[in-house]
Amino acid sequence: MADRVHPSVSSPSPHPPPESTPNPPEKSLPPAGTYVIQIPKDQIFRHPSPDNARRYHKYTGRKPRRSRRCCCWFLSLAALLILLLAIAAGIFYLVFRPEAPSYSVQDISITGFNVSSEPPISPGFNVTVRAENPNKKISIYYEKDSSVRVYHSDVNLCNGVLPAFHQPSRNVTVFQTKLKGSGIVLTSAVRETLLNQQRQGNIPLKLKLKAPVKIKVGSVKTWTITVKVSCDVTVDKLTAASKIVSNECDFSVRLW
Repeated sequence: MADRVHPSVSSPSPHPPPESTPNPPEKSLPPAGTYVIQIPKDQIFRHPSPDNARRYHKYTGRKPRRSRRCCCWFLSLAALLILLLAIAAGIFYLVFRPEAPSYSVQDISITGFNVSSEPPISPGFNVTVRAENPNKKISIYYEKDSSVRVYHSDVNLCNGVLPAFHQPSRNVTVFQTKLKGSGIVLTSAVRETLLNQQRQGNIPLKLKLKAPVKIKVGSVKTWTITVKVSCDVTVDKLTAASKIVSNECDFSVRLW
């Protein structure tokens, strides 16, 4: 009798093979665009909190009061300074009674100004200026680096300088200055105008004077200020024997 063969049953392995974990599904990204997210009002948290908000307003509310206090202090100081300056100016006026100096052109002698000759010309002007200082306690120091110019129809005819001198109080000073022009070319229109004015005996000229000066008040001398004098002078002829027909001057002061 044949032997019966039974199938062998394999014993289970002591270490079973690890189970493979499936990869998590990748999250799909939403397409690019603009989205509106609505959040319920009861889920919106206040920042800062009410306690911190009260503390924040308490500390920040002090700054405007401090800035307003500084602004009021500055305005009060400015008003006080203006008041003191006004009082000082009033005292100065009452004590010194300042008056504006006056200027006038007393004589003009002209050479080398032949309108009929061929250009260019080189005219010479000898100008006599009268300066009056009517102040009782104020003197004037005329410094260097001054300038004097004579014009006709906006054409600069000649240039020169003023002498440096000291003019005491209540003083009238008459000084001369020589002006010289070189290579002056007059247009045909200007030459025709001058010829007509010479025939009429009425030639308008403009003299412009600029001088740096210092004002001495009592024992105090000011910084250098600039005096500008502009004179409208009319002469009868352009010769050495010319006479002044009319003369009017005004002046201005530049403090700085």
